[in-house]
Amino acid sequence: MSATTAAVPFWRAAGMTYIGCSNICAALVRNCLKEPFKSEAASREKVHFSVAKWADGKQEKPTVRTDDE
Repeated sequence: MSATTAAVPFWRAAGMTYIGCSNICAALVRNCLKEPFKSEAASREKVHFSVAKWADGKQEKPTVRTDDE
């Protein structure tokens, strides 16, 4: 069986990554929820991450950010 005739996941056939496809599916599910579940899911949707700059080979103090900044 050659690579061209092998089964391909639908997200790859659509030119997407798995993460991109799962993000779209998760957003659709969250939008279909009824209250109070919808607001609970929206509050868990926020992403917090830390950003640290490097100067002269040393890490500066990291800052915590959210995805909406």
